[in-house]
Amino acid sequence: MKLGKLCKVISLAVIMVFFFTGCGTNITADQKQTAPVWAPNLKPLSEPVTVTVGMKQVTSDAGILIGMARGYYEALGIKIEPVQFNTGQEMINQLAAGQLDVGATVSSAGLFNAMSRDIPIKIVADKGNNVADQGYYRLVVRKDLENTIKNYSDLKGKKIAIVGTASLDEISLDRVLAKGNMTLADVDVQVIRSFADILVSFGNQSIDAAMLIEPFVTQGMNKGLLSPWKDPVEYDPQAQTAILVFGKSLTQNKDVANRFMTAYIKSVRDYNDAFFKGINKDEMIDLLCKYSVVKNADLYKTMFPTGINPNGYVKANGVALDLDWYKKNDLLKQSIELDETLDNNFVNYALTQLGEYK
Repeated sequence: MKLGKLCKVISLAVIMVFFFTGCGTNITADQKQTAPVWAPNLKPLSEPVTVTVGMKQVTSDAGILIGMARGYYEALGIKIEPVQFNTGQEMINQLAAGQLDVGATVSSAGLFNAMSRDIPIKIVADKGNNVADQGYYRLVVRKDLENTIKNYSDLKGKKIAIVGTASLDEISLDRVLAKGNMTLADVDVQVIRSFADILVSFGNQSIDAAMLIEPFVTQGMNKGLLSPWKDPVEYDPQAQTAILVFGKSLTQNKDVANRFMTAYIKSVRDYNDAFFKGINKDEMIDLLCKYSVVKNADLYKTMFPTGINPNGYVKANGVALDLDWYKKNDLLKQSIELDETLDNNFVNYALTQLGEYK
């Protein structure tokens, strides 16, 4: 049974389905009725269900990739079908139409506008946040300007790149500038649609700074193109850099949604064990090299890891700040409040099965 019909699937999705299906754990007849060791009180679904997940196979998708590779979803009767989209808005449209079950995405005006139409789409879990002294997503400056751009006021008039407007990137830059009592109008914002192209722009010195994400931060540092600038926790401490969203096909099917979330948080905990506690880190790096778009093991060893809450909850204050920003900038077509965007019930359920992370 498939929860959502897909109108538009990029060919890579087909490849990924084949790849993961071959590598996952096959469920035997006995296993169908047996709870996994890591969730001993939760039996799998009586009939297997396919859940479609929109994602880009980046590091912050670890909660999905790890669970697929290690068979956590299959152990609860769920087969993951990964789907690639060209834009975040395309993903949101499919979630709203009930043709995609889960979205691994970021905050955007389009997401909140879809929610404001009383479509049962909900932000349900953390998928990425900045950790102090790490900075997975951050402002970087051109290498030859690192001694020139030191203070917030030094950003005035500079050419600063972001990959999109009315979303996380524009919000984050605005918060950086606010620390220097400036607004977006005080800098020359350059919209460059891919992080890879931002590195090219650093190379030809057509930009001075940019909001950038890993692994591009470390790649740019290794090439001598840029330097990380301040700890992002200093200028955006509540940032919710990535989120997990359930479409209406999951918000209205709690048996499947609760099991999905339990497998997701189990996977996120494996990620935290590896990158923040050093437990089986090499094994985890090998796994992510196989299943994510980042194939270089050395990058995983040196780049700033994303934070993903091992207890699942998003930073509600961060989501509230995003929502207020969209309202202030007249980007929402209808009024919507924070409690209409979040649903912690699925995480709450998962924690009854897994307990608190230690």
